[in-house]
This record gives sequence, C-alpha cells and structure tokens, in this order.
Amino acid sequence: MRPHQTLGAIVGALLLALAVPTSAHATTGDFAYKTGTGQEATVSDAASGQCINLPGTTEEAPGHSPQNLTISTATVFLDTDCDGDTYSAIEPGKKLGEEVKVRSVIFS
Repeated sequence: MRPHQTLGAIVGALLLALAVPTSAHATTGDFAYKTGTGQEATVSDAASGQCINLPGTTEEAPGHSPQNLTISTATVFLDTDCDGDTYSAIEPGKKLGEEVKVRSVIFS
C-alpha cells in the first residue's frame, strides 16, 4: 500500500469506530420501594447515570422504604428529576426505613 492509502485506511477505521454506538451501562438487580399508597414497587436493571422518577410517587404522597437490591449505589431524592437537597445514598443490599421519602433515584 502507498502511504496516503494507509493513512486513509487508518483514519477511516478510526471514524468508523467512533461512529459505532457503545452499549449503555446498567445496574443489575432490583430497586424496591413502597409507593405513596403503600404498594410495593420495583425498578429492575436500570441504566446507570440516568435519573428515574419513581412511578406511584407524587409530591403529596412520596414513596418510602427504599431497598437497594442492585450491584450499584443508589442515590434517592425526595424531589423528582433527582433534584433538591434531600437525598440519601444507599449501598448495594441495604434498606432504609419508612421515614426516608423518595420520588426519584439514580444509580452509579
């Protein structure tokens, strides 16, 4: 091969490698909680680094009793969109009590 063809092949291969989407990282396992009405609910195998607003929770009736059965640390927030000053980090395998109110979660 000629040098300019070799360089073109290398640049083309690099551009192709960058254009191929990478797989999203996800946590494995379940995140359990009780909804605002006290029903048990779970989020399974969620994407890491993406905020999840928890179904069945509202401003008037947030969820509670979060249990992290995933392999990642879960950070729960009282507010939606993983916002606000009220939050708790839950290590894998841990459960927090009924006093911990939740409306959103993000996994590391």
